[in-house]
Amino acid sequence: MKKLIYLDNAATTKTAPEVVEAMLPYFVENFGNPSSVYSFAAKNKEALTMQREIIAEALGAKANEIYFTAGGSESDNWALKATAEAYKEKGNHIITTKIEHHAILHTGEYLEKQGFEVTYLDVDKNGVVKLDDLKAAIRPTTILISVMFANNEIGTIQPIQEIGEIAKEHHILFHTDAVQAFGQVPINVDECHIDMLSASGHKLNGPKGIGFLYIRKGVKIRSFVHGGGQERKRRAGTENVPGIVGMGAATTRAVETMKERTAKEAELRDYLIGRVLNEIPYTKLNGHPEKRLPNNANFSFRFIEGESLLIMLDMKGICASSGSACTSGSLDPSHVLLAIGLPHEIAHGSLRLTLSEETTKEDIDYVVECLKEIVSNLRNMSPLYEDFLKKNEK
Repeated sequence: MKKLIYLDNAATTKTAPEVVEAMLPYFVENFGNPSSVYSFAAKNKEALTMQREIIAEALGAKANEIYFTAGGSESDNWALKATAEAYKEKGNHIITTKIEHHAILHTGEYLEKQGFEVTYLDVDKNGVVKLDDLKAAIRPTTILISVMFANNEIGTIQPIQEIGEIAKEHHILFHTDAVQAFGQVPINVDECHIDMLSASGHKLNGPKGIGFLYIRKGVKIRSFVHGGGQERKRRAGTENVPGIVGMGAATTRAVETMKERTAKEAELRDYLIGRVLNEIPYTKLNGHPEKRLPNNANFSFRFIEGESLLIMLDMKGICASSGSACTSGSLDPSHVLLAIGLPHEIAHGSLRLTLSEETTKEDIDYVVECLKEIVSNLRNMSPLYEDFLKKNEK
């Protein structure tokens, strides 16, 4: 098998062996439906309660504020749509940003068709929300502010505590998409005044198809999936017991290893950024230089197409991306990169590299050497680069 270096951990992560081990008994041995009344099934209900407590403790929340979903996209949809429905008598205005995941942006577009008004805030060149712009956007009819904790493409971490304070001061609900941040940075929902928070298992070495929505007690949003009385009558459907157990195991693992794991990732990330910026000319780092996820590096290389870069990296055994995996078939440049002010031609030449605890310095060195060679070859084939060199020779 050819060399494989996986640097697309923002898209998905490897399920950790201990997580798989924790899940296995719930497929064959403890397969009961937790809603059933007999003792065999009651064991599974206890297992769900335990995972709820584990996740709640990681957030500084209460166990009865954790609701399991099929993943981050469902949690985002639930937070926005159900809030809009429940609070429409109070107002019809929602505030979010131009760099949100499409699970938020497309839900916002859907709500606009239902008569709601959505403000999409600009961000600065590093992808940070301007707090003065947020304050200026608030209206008497504003019912929800939704700002992602950390961006999935450029890694920028938002001033969540300050945003939460603004929302609380104006008696507006605050939701954050923490899919990339949960398990990577410490989060306390009370300190940050977060009313709702979305997360997904497969971003922190857990299984795919499981996530949760934290809903602060007192937030009056209704069921999103109708049917049975599961999840305290707020989310119908037989619970995904193996997935929930996996989510709990992944959360435990992420919390226990966070300090050491993220310190290692950040050190390698900075090493990668330093080598790329110093050794490949006409390259730009996207996102905040310091306030970014510990494993995220996003670059734009002038005079090349990102798609060609990805194909050639794949041929070298390197898994990377040009942005969100959810838009991997699109020929349009990243909406995030356009929002931070990059012109189309530069945004098209973007590359996202997201590390894991298994990434080594040797991996980084190999990737940088491959990048130097590939970028050079692609630029040598580019008429734009040729024109640029001629102009600068004069």
